[in-house]
Amino acid sequence: MNKQELIQKLQDIEWQDFEVKEARAEIPKNVWETVSGFSNTSGGWIIFGVSKRGKEYEVLGVDNPEKIEQDFLSILRGEKFNRKLSAKSKKYTFDKKTVLGFHIPSVYPKDKPIYYNSPSNTFIRTGSGDQRATKEEIDAMYRNSSFDKKDEQLTSFSCEDLDQDTLGRYRTYLKTIEPTHRYNNVSAKKMLELMQVVVKGKVTVGGVLVFGTSEAVNQVISDFRIEYLEVSGTSFANASDRYEYRMPVQKNLYEYYFSLSDKLLKHINIPFKLKNFSRDENPPQIIAIREALVNLLMHTDYFSNAKPRIRVLSDRIEFFNPGSLPKDIKFILKEEFSMPRNNVIARIFRTIRLSENIGSGFYKMFSGWLSYYAKKPVVEGDFDYYKITFYLERKMFGDGEKDGVKDGVPLTSNQQKIPVGSLEIIQKKVENVVQTWSKRGVNVGETEEIILKQIIINPHVRIALISRTLKLSRRTIEDAVARLKSKGILKRIGPDKGGHWEVK
Repeated sequence: MNKQELIQKLQDIEWQDFEVKEARAEIPKNVWETVSGFSNTSGGWIIFGVSKRGKEYEVLGVDNPEKIEQDFLSILRGEKFNRKLSAKSKKYTFDKKTVLGFHIPSVYPKDKPIYYNSPSNTFIRTGSGDQRATKEEIDAMYRNSSFDKKDEQLTSFSCEDLDQDTLGRYRTYLKTIEPTHRYNNVSAKKMLELMQVVVKGKVTVGGVLVFGTSEAVNQVISDFRIEYLEVSGTSFANASDRYEYRMPVQKNLYEYYFSLSDKLLKHINIPFKLKNFSRDENPPQIIAIREALVNLLMHTDYFSNAKPRIRVLSDRIEFFNPGSLPKDIKFILKEEFSMPRNNVIARIFRTIRLSENIGSGFYKMFSGWLSYYAKKPVVEGDFDYYKITFYLERKMFGDGEKDGVKDGVPLTSNQQKIPVGSLEIIQKKVENVVQTWSKRGVNVGETEEIILKQIIINPHVRIALISRTLKLSRRTIEDAVARLKSKGILKRIGPDKGGHWEVK
């Protein structure tokens, strides 16, 4: 039986990673390395009763499955490991032979590292199996275990040691976006105390990183910097130069935010769109990239030897964060989970509304980017880093065709590929329609505008195809079309089958 056949026989197991052990009569001693490795990385399945010879797998079965299962689970909950562990167990029968499966989940960052007997028995999972963790890797786990405390530590600096220009710009920004905020009515020192940036007269680590002078910041973090590189290619290898631009070191995180934001926004396409009779400068794709930037500042492990890095390449933008995510990205998106590594830094940016108070940042990144670009952001990483990649392929500009849609545009059976130049013209037509009706006091909503674009591209398109293309419910499309009709913007000429749309 090969690996694929084994997986097919255990179809109800979600195989992320697995390790087989013979374990016919007793628990094998080397299983504890695998338990540690799975716990410290992404989790996985341990299978008892299966042997591996090269690439071949053979089901041997477990002689006393009840005893083996009870003993294994009892040891996980006992004193062998530095923390009590849990596992989900399953039992399978193949040709009257019993196979036991134990799913070992990845533990919470606060609980890592997981080891047995002594810290030297800390393992991580790699492509080649279980590997003993290095001192640097164990140190990274311990930093992650104090996930929300490092930037709250007090320094020897007081308010007078902070950069007063940075602090003044912060207060001016706060007055602009939150004119009624209570912090506007107190002194800068009192504001920092209320925000718990300053505690008992001393500035926290996070406070120094955001507001500090270059000298103060570098006393807290030696070689402080955020790498920002613009590369004229899809990699360093195929670029004419290693990079076109590298950002000079800024004195603190507040300076970095605005310098990086200005650079990043030049690489994001912002179509002309009216909002309340003026150009909308904050479409979802811009909000997505700003969320990614703030996310990097709030979640970076500044004490890691690796440095936070942003690379802008010809086909993508990459945000590299030293330090792991607190949970798997699927859980973060599903539960709106929020646990910033640097609470003080997060609080500072949330005060001026550059970050949300709940875990909606990743949702905004994904939904905002997909509102304009063709590919969703990709999140990858390990226990000591994660990277978010935003691909710059725009919707309606690819070559793929699926379910009656090409380039993100609904097609009729005899329609040819729409050239890029035509799509630019269509976008201008939509903008002209929106502007014209806005001048008449008629507002065109965002969903209505997207539907108008589909109709201008293909006047014969049917509601079902628009619904499939935009991934919106048929009822949502029908309601939007009804509103466009009532406003006089859209008219149906002819029957549902064989007719077409006319945009006024």
